[in-house]
Amino acid sequence: MDLCLNNGNLIYRSGTQQARVLTESWVSQNLYCPRCGNLNINKFPNNKPVADFYCPVCSNQFELKSKNGSLGKKVNDGAYEKMIERITSNENPDFLFMSYSKSELVVKDLILVPKHFFVPELIEKRKPLADTARRAGWVGCNILLEKIPQQGRVEIITNGIIINRNDVISKVNIGQKLEVKELNTRGWMMDILNCVNKIDDNIFSLNQVYGFEKELRIKHPKNNNIKPKIRQQLQFLRDKGLIEFLGEGMYRKKQL
Repeated sequence: MDLCLNNGNLIYRSGTQQARVLTESWVSQNLYCPRCGNLNINKFPNNKPVADFYCPVCSNQFELKSKNGSLGKKVNDGAYEKMIERITSNENPDFLFMSYSKSELVVKDLILVPKHFFVPELIEKRKPLADTARRAGWVGCNILLEKIPQQGRVEIITNGIIINRNDVISKVNIGQKLEVKELNTRGWMMDILNCVNKIDDNIFSLNQVYGFEKELRIKHPKNNNIKPKIRQQLQFLRDKGLIEFLGEGMYRKKQL
C-alpha cells in the first residue's frame, strides 16, 4: 500500500474536485476490501446515488469522506435529509473516513465505519444557508465521529502507519456481531456500548453503568425504564461475546 497521493492527472481547477480525484484514485489503486480481504475495490460511475466503491467479490459498498488535516470530532457531509434517508435505508454503505495532507500529498489516516453503526443521532443538522446564498435554505449536515463506539471505528491507517490487513478484517468481523437492523434498538446498543467504553476498569459493575442513567434519560426522554433497558443491553453485549457476566452484578470486558 502506497500512501502517496498521485497528482499527475489533475485537470480540475476547483480544490474540492482536485481532492475528490486524488483521494478516490488512491482508494481505487491501493485499498483492499476490509470486509472480505479482496485485494481491490472498484469505483462506481460518478454520481452513484448511494456509494462510491464496491467490492467485486462480496458486493459490499463503500462511501468515501476525505478531509485535509485531522479528521477531528466531526466531518462535513452533504444534504441532511438525503443523509438520513441513506443511512436508514436497506442499501446504506459502509463509510471510509480519510485524512490526508494536501501539502505533503500523503494519506495520514483511514478508518472504516460499518453501516450498522450508523443511527440518525450521529448526523448533526447544520443551519440553513442564508437567503443571500446561491443555494438559499439548503441544509447540510455533519457526521459526529466522536459518538461512534470504538468497536465501530476500524483503523486501516493510523498516523501514517498501515495496520495489518488480517487485523483489520478480524476487527470488522468482531464488529459484525453487533449488527442490529432496527434503528431504535441499534441506538440503545451503541449508547450502552459507549457507556461501557467510558469505564476505565476492565472489570466493572452494573451500578457503574447505572451511573450513566441521567445522561441516558436526557437522550431518551420518553423512556421511563432506563435501568431495565441498561440491563437488557448488557445482556445483549454478553450474548454477543463482548462482555462476560461474572455474577453479583459484575462484568468483564472481553473484546472491547
